[in-house]
Amino acid sequence: MLLNDLSSGVDLRPVRYQFATVRGDSYDDDWLVIAGTVMTPEGSWSFADPCLLTDEARQVSTWLRAVAAGTVDATQPDAEGELSPDTSFIEPVLAFSLANRSEDGTAVIRIHLSLEAAPPWQQGDGGADIHQYVVEVRMDAAALLHAADQWDLALASFQPR
Repeated sequence: MLLNDLSSGVDLRPVRYQFATVRGDSYDDDWLVIAGTVMTPEGSWSFADPCLLTDEARQVSTWLRAVAAGTVDATQPDAEGELSPDTSFIEPVLAFSLANRSEDGTAVIRIHLSLEAAPPWQQGDGGADIHQYVVEVRMDAAALLHAADQWDLALASFQPR
């Protein structure tokens, strides 16, 4: 699934279960390794990390569709300037929030990248800035729906085990 505009982009895809064989633990059996490639004016990098459970991964397309439909509210930094995503997961590696929406329905979404997904120049800081590094991309409803469809297609072979 590619979330991008003319200046930045994040390409995310599920690549495998963390553990190839079912171990009999309903929690551990469902971790997915998510690979990402990030392109920003600051630099580009890639990551791969077991950061989403199968049911969490399905929430991503649901959120994208809700943004496209206009039912997600934009979030702003708090009084201290900290960002809080409106869609986050057990592992704080990836998260999402809506920065703003224009009159024509175009949305600026934030992809929050922390820990293993953070840019190389921010890794190793002990996780002090969880959810604070974001890549913002401007996308219209059709592009958001296309990304959601692509994500669902990529997840089709990764059912809960």
